[in-house]
Amino acid sequence: MEVKAIVKNTGVPPRKARLLIDMVRGQQVNKALTMLRFTPSPTAHIVAKLIKSAAANAESVFQIPSSDLKIARIFADEAPTLKRFRARARGRASPILKRSSHITVIVSDQES
Repeated sequence: MEVKAIVKNTGVPPRKARLLIDMVRGQQVNKALTMLRFTPSPTAHIVAKLIKSAAANAESVFQIPSSDLKIARIFADEAPTLKRFRARARGRASPILKRSSHITVIVSDQES
């Protein structure tokens, strides 16, 4: 049984989120949360919270304990970009692109 959780408009660029996502892909939920707890990145807190949410969804809806869950799929897609500008020399402007991402995690029980 697959259970999904999504977080949108995280404020974290997808490139930075994918570094952590690749680290936990295919792991058991408990092992992935342990790995993220000791990762010195602010993005790790967001990804860990999302994995906990997916595990809680599985427990509440399908009564699957979190010890039996593994991360089947996890990915980060690009979200809308905030466009700002910075004043430069001679009256010019240069763009600042503040990227954000949508992160999706799908957990499933060990048998599938």
